[in-house]
Parts: sequence; C-alpha cells; structure tokens
Amino acid sequence: MKRDACFRLLADLLPHDIVVSTYSSAFEWLAIRPHPLNYVAVGAMGLASSHALGLALAMPQRRIVVLDGDGSLLMNLGTLVTIAAAAPKNLIHFVSRNGSYEANGGHPIPAQGVLDFVGIARSAGYRHAESFSALPAFAARAESLLSAPGPTFVELHLEAGDTSPAPDYEHIHGERARREFAQALRSS
Repeated sequence: MKRDACFRLLADLLPHDIVVSTYSSAFEWLAIRPHPLNYVAVGAMGLASSHALGLALAMPQRRIVVLDGDGSLLMNLGTLVTIAAAAPKNLIHFVSRNGSYEANGGHPIPAQGVLDFVGIARSAGYRHAESFSALPAFAARAESLLSAPGPTFVELHLEAGDTSPAPDYEHIHGERARREFAQALRSS
C-alpha cells in the first residue's frame, strides 16, 4: 500500500482528532492533513507512542491517534506493554511497516520476515491488533477500528507514497508547531 493513500483515507476519518506522528510519517501526514492538533513527536526516535500515551491519559475524552514507524517502534518496544497496562480506550496506534529505519537513511530493521508486531501487541495486552497490506481491506475496517475501545494496534504494510514531501525539519523542531498545538487544545 502507498503511505499517502492510507493517510488520505485516515485524514477523512480524523477531521479534528489529535494525531501524534514522527519523522517520515509526520512529513507525509502534515502535507495531507495540516491541522493545529497535529502533534509532532521529535527529539528521539521511538517516542511517538509514549507521547501519545501521555496525551491519551491526560485527555480521555479525546481520541488520540499515533502514526509510528516500524523502526521507530523498535527503538521503544517496551511502550507496547506500558500502553496495554494503562489501557487507554481512546488510543489507536498505527505502525507504518516498511522494513527500514526510513528517517535514518533507509537501513533495514532487524528480524525481517520474523518480527511480528501484531503478535507482540496482542501479547502485551492491546484490545485489538490487526495488520493490513491492501488498501481495500484497510478501508473496509478503518472506521470500526477507530471507533472500537482501545488500545488498538494497526500495522500497515506500506511503501513510500506517490507524493513524498520534502522533510520540513524547521517546522517539526520549531516552537510554532508546539504553540499552535497548545492553543488548539485550549480552544477545543
């Protein structure tokens, strides 16, 4: 599946939700759905899911969606157990699986063909865990996955999209994005 096609589908279903994204997923998401409630998790690979957990616990009335990468998740695999133990019903954890540390030059992640993120999420205690490699199958299940009580884990087998935006590190590392996010939270 193309990442941009999956993200466009999600953007239609998440018009005003808080979306936590990181690195390659963040650049594509920000281009597809520019919104003040986009939270960019930067600073260290692997923190998107931890940031999303904090937001989900602090705001149980809001749906929190995390757009993680497989390499990023491997940097903080213990977060799956922590999320499952906290059991936030409002957290949906998407993992873009492309088999690489894309933000760091596309180096392959270890254990290709063996690593089972969905199995790990299930074993950790996520309420729902599914994997998709075809857009029609994902499209058929997306709404129900987003509305089910979480935590929910969704692995998306993706390749680069047709419209890969240039990385805007100034935006994701800049104060403006965090300030706009804080203002949007106060006004919503």
